[in-house]
Amino acid sequence: MNVADSRRLASSLEQLGYEPTGKPNDADVIVLNTCVVRQSAEDKAIGRLSSLRPLKDHNPNLVINLMGCLIGVRGNQHIQERFPWVDVVSPPSDPEPLLHYLSERVAKTTRRDEQTTLNAVLDGDIVLPKAEQGKLVSAYIPIVYGCSHACTYCVIPSKRGRERSRPYHEVLQEARSLAAQGVREITLLGQIVDRYGLDLPERPTLDMLLHDLHDINGLARIRFLTSHPSWMTDRLLDAVRELPKICPHIEVPIQSGDDTILRAMRRGYTSAAYRELVYRIRERIPGVSIATDIIVGFPGETEAQFQNTYSLLDELRMDVAHLARYSPRTGTYSARKLTDDVPDDEKMRRFRLLETLQEEIATEINTRLMGETVNVLFEEKKRGRWRGRTPTNKLVFVDSQEDLLGLEKDVRIDWAGPWSMVGSLAD
Repeated sequence: MNVADSRRLASSLEQLGYEPTGKPNDADVIVLNTCVVRQSAEDKAIGRLSSLRPLKDHNPNLVINLMGCLIGVRGNQHIQERFPWVDVVSPPSDPEPLLHYLSERVAKTTRRDEQTTLNAVLDGDIVLPKAEQGKLVSAYIPIVYGCSHACTYCVIPSKRGRERSRPYHEVLQEARSLAAQGVREITLLGQIVDRYGLDLPERPTLDMLLHDLHDINGLARIRFLTSHPSWMTDRLLDAVRELPKICPHIEVPIQSGDDTILRAMRRGYTSAAYRELVYRIRERIPGVSIATDIIVGFPGETEAQFQNTYSLLDELRMDVAHLARYSPRTGTYSARKLTDDVPDDEKMRRFRLLETLQEEIATEINTRLMGETVNVLFEEKKRGRWRGRTPTNKLVFVDSQEDLLGLEKDVRIDWAGPWSMVGSLAD
């Protein structure tokens, strides 16, 4: 989501006459877009913000904009008091505060002309930043902002606000615009992406949106994330199976394999229901890949409860498992009401056990593709090799002198590891 927000802001700044620079010392404007989902992310943001103070002291005209979850939808007065060298604060997904500030500061036209220019920038199609024009193969499109589910550990509702679906026509317009600029793949984003449209008057659904996006010329692939076990419908799974452009890759977090912990997290399902869902996904979409999220060390998690998670992951054999150690986030129910009683070294031990298990599972799954031919959409050349992904989101590297950017090619897999594969062009 932050990548999408940053791209839109960069585009808006360029339309106002600014150009990017790779050196902070040369910048007139610096935007720090922040995440606070985990403590490590917040610490990194605070550290980077502190490092910008000498630049501001040296150049008082430098504009520093702090954006994202560190500010939140309700603002954060303490942040500005703590970091007085910040000129502008912006809530997540909202470029307006910075754009208004810059227009008022440097505009040489009348206020009416300023507002007309701003409205054109904010309401128009997204124009890719110059550095990405003709080079960006895959782009993100937010379709649901915020979240109203309020899991006890999650800071998203307080930082990004209640769940808000973007208008249907607006999503289609952005997808068409990106496709017209050469983007070959889009990923629809939402904290619970399956709930798209439930708050809109027309009550459109995600599967309806996928059907209309599928008809856009130029798009080769469409993905969506993140799903929630309680909101994934058979109509959505059928759309993935029936529409060739929809990638057969589902991201559906479980967070814990123990029912007591799931209730404490307020996830709204049981481990048995999640297990049934995974089997149903695999039955309805042959060859699908599934990714999950798991938190270890949630308050009160016993060794036996952790073993329930370990056993479920071992049984379900997911393609990917995103692992995290629990850290209390200010403003969440678990931070206010529950005691963070699992020691850090025990959290790490449990994390490593799952990490090792998932490495074995992913190696087993990917090794099955050795000698097989898979379709790869190439996104960039990195360290002399072309880098791309299969429809099931497997990362593949290929050595080739051809310009493969944005092309779909059949690739024979010559080597497979847990996190990536290496192949050669089949033709």
